[in-house]
Amino acid sequence: MASLGKNAIGLIPAAGRARRIAPLPMSKELFPIGFADGQGGARSPKVVSQYLLERMAQGGVHQAFVVLRPGKWDIPAYLGDGSAMGIRLAYLTVHVPFGVPFTLDQAYPFVRGETVALGFPDILFWPENAYEVVLQRLWKAEADVVLGLFPTDEPDKVGVVDVEPDGQVRGVYEKSGFTHLPYMWAIAVWGPRFTEFLHAFTESAMRRRGRDTGAGEGDDELNPAETPIGEVIQAAVGGGLRVEAEIFEDGRYIDIGTPDNLLRAIKAQLP
Repeated sequence: MASLGKNAIGLIPAAGRARRIAPLPMSKELFPIGFADGQGGARSPKVVSQYLLERMAQGGVHQAFVVLRPGKWDIPAYLGDGSAMGIRLAYLTVHVPFGVPFTLDQAYPFVRGETVALGFPDILFWPENAYEVVLQRLWKAEADVVLGLFPTDEPDKVGVVDVEPDGQVRGVYEKSGFTHLPYMWAIAVWGPRFTEFLHAFTESAMRRRGRDTGAGEGDDELNPAETPIGEVIQAAVGGGLRVEAEIFEDGRYIDIGTPDNLLRAIKAQLP
């Protein structure tokens, strides 16, 4: 059910190449993890991205943009319009290899002025109502960003968050040496101010890259070093935006993007 009677639009980045678990016969977002119950008691394979879509729908997010790189056409072919999972999907493409912020900014003309719910289609997480909880916090606190935090035993491999006891975020550190921080972020929701901040950040970064290389914005030969979205959130903290966190103390997550975690997800016997 929608939180506080408001609406949010989902943003799902699906432009990655899954090099760490290559080769795969499909996009990693379509890797079968569990099974879904169908009509007449029949069961069918359930791909990893379906879990995200169902959690978004449960949290009141009933429309979303999936942002792809060209070539990953098996995703829209399989997920279709999303109605089978309670969500309406539309698809956009991204043509620069610079990371999640640039992928997300492709949706800027469609989400400006709206509440946005970010989800990664290769991450499984619990509790299932996490989006409802973080959206409630965003709207009640009138925050610019709310991060959903989960305990982690891999702080050097994820984006960990330094958070005050009242939930104010002091810092977001991607794959850093801050191994004393016990929580990583796996989902996020934000309001229009952060959408504008993200757009300005990526526009500025594209101009700098163009000046540094002498190449055009659509040139695939630009420096392919990727910028993590956590870096943009950290810049927003430094820029005075109100960034808060909701800690799911008993929550858990599995990022299937590595061989070990993919095996964990397969063995978890998910519904």
